[in-house]
Amino acid sequence: MVRIEPRPESLVQSPFTVYESRALGVPPKRLRALDLSDGGRLIYLPAGRRLEITERARVLTAATPGAWVSHDTAAVLTRLGLPPWLGDCHSIHLSKPHELPRVRRAGVTGHRVRCIPGELTDVDGVPVTAPPRTWLDLAAVLPLNYLIALGDQIIRIPRPGLEQRSEPHAYKEGLRLLIRQHPNMKGVEKARLALDEMRVGADSFPETFLRLALLEARLPEPELQMRLDPDDTRSPAADMGYRKFRIAIQYDGAPHLTLQQQSRDIRRDETFRRAGWAYFKANADDLADGFEGVIARIKRVRPGRA
Repeated sequence: MVRIEPRPESLVQSPFTVYESRALGVPPKRLRALDLSDGGRLIYLPAGRRLEITERARVLTAATPGAWVSHDTAAVLTRLGLPPWLGDCHSIHLSKPHELPRVRRAGVTGHRVRCIPGELTDVDGVPVTAPPRTWLDLAAVLPLNYLIALGDQIIRIPRPGLEQRSEPHAYKEGLRLLIRQHPNMKGVEKARLALDEMRVGADSFPETFLRLALLEARLPEPELQMRLDPDDTRSPAADMGYRKFRIAIQYDGAPHLTLQQQSRDIRRDETFRRAGWAYFKANADDLADGFEGVIARIKRVRPGRA
């Protein structure tokens, strides 16, 4: 039995590559001790410990020179959100330049792609496709409505004080250029269609789905982030609505369940109603039925009767 000697502190809790252990002077025989398990070619894991996705991504890219995290995994690491059938991260998606061999190892989905400078970013030291490129990569597998919703999240304006950025991940013109730079990618035509339907102002996937459902029901294009008083930046805002008809529409998702947010929501709702607006609220149940019920109620409202 191999005697278990203390590992360097940086290797105690985290997975590591054989290159990292060599750099720290760990003898090769120490890697055969029972407190470590084989994580695949060049990788060692703390025995019995479940790894987070960021840890798996870090060690896999460290063991695969020239590779970066992409597709579903990149969307998870950059917190873009994915439909429920994607993003389980059982397999880490790694891409390499198209002139290099595809990554082939257990637990990895490998891709060979053409990548232009500026299309990669860094998440906790892990090379990852930036959100605009992730959006384009996923165009091949996402249904059009999800691709539109993901695109809305990329072009949305961040909430001051709530996010660690002040600018959108991209602007529509930048995405249009990205599409032109990759004319032969699978899914690029779908990306063009999605770009035409994307709008700034949706703060979540369900908000985009609600907007698209309104259009599918032959209602007009709603105004997004619609302030009661458009000239007052402190005026309460609904997710969307029709100013001409004095109709406001709100989607209440999980963030609206906190007591503090519910208090704000009540004040906002009352302000719109006191001003004589018809006010409609949708939730996850409405999302599940395609918003049919809430759209039927909206259609019953007529100008002058709000």
